[in-house]
Amino acid sequence: MTMDKVDQFMLINAKYFREEQVQPLRNALLAADEEKWNLITSMQFKDPMVSFLLSFFLGELGVDRFYLGDTGMGVGKLITCGGLGIWWLIDLFLIMGATRDKNYFRLTSML
Repeated sequence: MTMDKVDQFMLINAKYFREEQVQPLRNALLAADEEKWNLITSMQFKDPMVSFLLSFFLGELGVDRFYLGDTGMGVGKLITCGGLGIWWLIDLFLIMGATRDKNYFRLTSML
């Protein structure tokens, strides 16, 4: 893929990934063929801020984990009321990173 397209894609979507993931993704995208590129540009990424807000307001019900596709963790949080508030509090600090990791693994699985 051309460097301009990849740089534009990374500029627009950098907030969905961790800082240390951006450069390896850029290199992998440069090596992607046209067919993969079309799939990648049509992907919808989970927004870390949305997952944080879901965690803050509805985290005790596991809605944040359901949003990420972590059904097992979502059910666990739902049944235990966010681990009696402890799991909810820990997730407030970890959920944005978990969202970025999910986006990264989802994109790299396409490559």
